Amino acid sequence: MTPTLVRRHFSHAGETPPVDRCARARDWSEIQERMLVPLYEAVYERLEVGAGTRLLGLGCGSGLALLMAASRGAAVTGIDHSCPERLALARERLLPDTWRTRARACARLVDGSPEDIGSASGAETPAYTLVTAFEPIGCLAGDSEGLGGLLQAATPLAERGAPVVLAGWGPPERCTTSSVLRVATRLADPLRSSGSWRPALRDDLEDVAQRAGLKADGSGRVACPFGYADVESAVRGLLSTGLFDAAVSATDPAQVDKELTEALHPYLRPDGTVWMPNVFRYLIARVP
Repeated sequence: MTPTLVRRHFSHAGETPPVDRCARARDWSEIQERMLVPLYEAVYERLEVGAGTRLLGLGCGSGLALLMAASRGAAVTGIDHSCPERLALARERLLPDTWRTRARACARLVDGSPEDIGSASGAETPAYTLVTAFEPIGCLAGDSEGLGGLLQAATPLAERGAPVVLAGWGPPERCTTSSVLRVATRLADPLRSSGSWRPALRDDLEDVAQRAGLKADGSGRVACPFGYADVESAVRGLLSTGLFDAAVSATDPAQVDKELTEALHPYLRPDGTVWMPNVFRYLIARVP
């Protein structure tokens, strides 16, 4: 769900200037990211994340999952090279000036790849006991491309037998948001080979794990409803996921806003809030 090639949505005609990527990243951290809290909690509870955990978060974004693990006593490292604006927000969360010296002992953030972790720390890094890739896959065509290579680069940094957690969208019939995401497919360039919504497949996560040389060792499903204060917040939150980027690039951004708002109408409650039940899936694999 990485925001790329997006433009600001205006109602007037003419060329639209680039979107404020900092604002889009903040919409993600303040509106959308919390929708995945039940997923993070379920994984951490199942794997008993705590003071003895050394966690490596791949694609850590604005760092909410890392913050939750750190609050359990885990030492966390997050890496992300796809959205520096989100990573800057993660630094605000995990490395605030008021406790930066203390935080350095239990939290690190790296703008780069797994290979950059050692050079960023300047010291030998103890093997990680848990690796997470919480960015949900199985929703956009090609959204798992590159994840296998990222996992292959990360797993040598983990202990043998350490769990590696992958996350993905659940079956379309269990994800109300699927009907809204179809707007992205309808508006996006049909000639694109990637970037358009597609139904999640049953073995999406297993396929990625297998390509990365990992052995599946359990899975689970978690209810992650998308709830918003109003339609405007829902539009901002959904746009911040990056799932509509192809549609925004292929058509008038104002048209995307309009059709997204219309698609949300069935989920608008009498009090003005928006509520869309969803189920997400996670897979636990093991480092060989």
